Amino acid sequence: MTETEKTHSAHWGAYTVRFDGGRLRVRPHRDDPDPSPVLDNVPSAVGHPARVTAPAVRRGWWERGPGRDPGRGRDGYLTVSWDAVLDRLAAETHRVRSTHGDAAVYGGSYGWASAGRFHHAQGQLHRFLAVTGGYTRSVNTYSGGAAEVIVPQILGGFDAVTRHSVSWDQVAAHTDTVLAFGGMALKNSGIAPGGVSRHVERGAMRAARARGARFVLVSPLRPDLPEEVDATWLPIRPGTDVALMLGLMHTVVAGNRHDADFLATHCDGWDTLRGHLFGTPARDADWAAGITGIPATTIRELAGRIAGGRSLVTVAQSLQRAEHGEQPVWGGTALAAVLGQIGLPGGGFVYGLGSLGHYGRTRNAVPVPSFSRVPNPVPAMIPVARVADMLLHPGERYAYDGAVHRYPHVRLAWWSGGNPFHHHQDLRRLRRAVAELDTFVVHDPVWTATARHADVVLPSTMTIERDDIGPTGSDPLVIAMKQLVPVPGEARDDYDVLADLAHRLGRGAEFTEGRTARGWLEHMYERTRVALARRGDPAPDFAEFWERGELALPQRPDDGGVLARFRADPVADPLPTPSGRVQVGSATIAAHGYDDCPGHPAWLPPAEQPDDRHPFWLVANQPATRLHSQLDFGARSAGAKRGGREVLRIHPADAAGLGIADDDVVRLHNDRGACLATARLTDDIRPGVLQLPTGAWWDPRPDPERPEFGDDGLCVHGNPNAVTRDRGSSRLAQGCTGQLCAVAVQRFDHPAPEVRVHRAP
Repeated sequence: MTETEKTHSAHWGAYTVRFDGGRLRVRPHRDDPDPSPVLDNVPSAVGHPARVTAPAVRRGWWERGPGRDPGRGRDGYLTVSWDAVLDRLAAETHRVRSTHGDAAVYGGSYGWASAGRFHHAQGQLHRFLAVTGGYTRSVNTYSGGAAEVIVPQILGGFDAVTRHSVSWDQVAAHTDTVLAFGGMALKNSGIAPGGVSRHVERGAMRAARARGARFVLVSPLRPDLPEEVDATWLPIRPGTDVALMLGLMHTVVAGNRHDADFLATHCDGWDTLRGHLFGTPARDADWAAGITGIPATTIRELAGRIAGGRSLVTVAQSLQRAEHGEQPVWGGTALAAVLGQIGLPGGGFVYGLGSLGHYGRTRNAVPVPSFSRVPNPVPAMIPVARVADMLLHPGERYAYDGAVHRYPHVRLAWWSGGNPFHHHQDLRRLRRAVAELDTFVVHDPVWTATARHADVVLPSTMTIERDDIGPTGSDPLVIAMKQLVPVPGEARDDYDVLADLAHRLGRGAEFTEGRTARGWLEHMYERTRVALARRGDPAPDFAEFWERGELALPQRPDDGGVLARFRADPVADPLPTPSGRVQVGSATIAAHGYDDCPGHPAWLPPAEQPDDRHPFWLVANQPATRLHSQLDFGARSAGAKRGGREVLRIHPADAAGLGIADDDVVRLHNDRGACLATARLTDDIRPGVLQLPTGAWWDPRPDPERPEFGDDGLCVHGNPNAVTRDRGSSRLAQGCTGQLCAVAVQRFDHPAPEVRVHRAP
């Protein structure tokens, strides 16, 4: 690193930067063998027209005061001073708490925000809300909401059995067959919360393939595994993976190739699952073929292969982001248990491998710097993806994980570091829900669709405009994230803004604990330094670490973790499940009586399927050119659009039947809404399936085909959540179901509106 370079980190990788006063020059970390191209979005953030450069308030809220208002998202904004907006906001926070109670404040729901652990937006906001009285919180994530509920009940601690049981090194050295349900796309594993210094996934898969391992991709999309692994592609019907899992299990057991001893000594509920497999109808290969579209002969051949060597069953995050999303996670676990492979190096089951960069890594041997949390005194909570239900139906009862809860009546919603008008489903419904609030506050560096619906928009700094520390629990490098560019306009760090608000509410000392931002960085770093010193490892002080720009941490051995220990001795090292074993069936879940999540893995037909009016499945998956909607205006993201719009992938046979050609503007629609996109014809997708990535900032306009939808019937930019369904995965987890929905598509023969969302309102 030269004297003019500074270190920094993002969720998509560590990097160094040189800023010459006008241009940011980014270079990936020297030790990264496969850097993420998403880094190319970073320089575009400097001075972009989408920046929020001064505090802004919605005209109607400022002039008429708080209250329900359908004008959110449609009104103009006024620029005001920091003192004026913070005085008004402190008074409004006090009014809501004193009049309606602390549960009437909702502390945002989601957002990756910064890779830095101090300026992490949700951490800052939740600390502020906790010390000033508490707040209604959300639980779980949009990415993994179904898995985060089912995995602890069938396997044990979520991170221990998903992120740290089967490593990429094990795959490279031991696995004979990787059966990847939903794939392991490098565009996904290139991203990790808090950053990643070395992207090892491609290299590990290459090494496994060179050794003779076989990769089998079960997905309607061929690019869900990299080309170099030469995968066998099984283009399954969307939403039918569990039927294939059951057909494989039936075939293995019927051929007496299952591990009966493992099922007897390490599993609970096998009699229940076996009864389901061999009941009426029998869940055999022929039954599975009729549902999945995969030939029965292929299913039988695949069953023979996975029963004959070291096999790893993986289930991508995408599969559980659908109706009955708990089932593919449970089915994959049960399939690995039937094979008797759980706990073997490079074998068994792993959820999420390839879906995020932190999966398949070993843990650090010392704690990493982190911002301390303050307990939230309010018990009220919602599953994260049920936010629109909460706002539209306060007081209504709902089921979640075996209990009945009631939605609180939220009057003040506070968001920081997230964009629900990107990641939530059925965006027109979300707009109606947000209209029910008294006040909506957003901290954001840029004018996202969420900021455009806020009553108060507080301009935040971006990560490149402040100092921070970038560590994660499974990456061996701690990065000194140094400020790279000047702060634009009147933008401020969230910490300073919230400290000022906390002081106005009489809780400033509790929020800051007497520390500046730099004081917090030094305080956070100290626990890592002390832990290193106790081990006898090099433990530089903060000043030396900051000067070096990075610190290497020792890591724990790659020993298979809790699943390997459980396999070796299930009595001495039981799993933290109801039985202490792998739950291939669950009396606990069965006792809930949920018809949408029975007591064993099952394929359940979804309520929404293609029909004559909406004949296509839409796969709304993660983009390859950005993280969710972050830096959607960046060079990498914008360069992949066509005509300024997102790209819809469609099979040539489907396109021919609809008169659609490459680069045509097309309208994707159902009875929830519509969006425009630019067509790209490809045979890398199953016929009858369309694919449109998430993350395009919502840019709603009137739909000339559905004028009854009003002024927001058509997203002209290409956000698929204009048409996705806002429903929970099941009553067990209430997870997000945005991955799949039924749609129609047609060539758009009207003049295509200009995309304007990347400019300030």
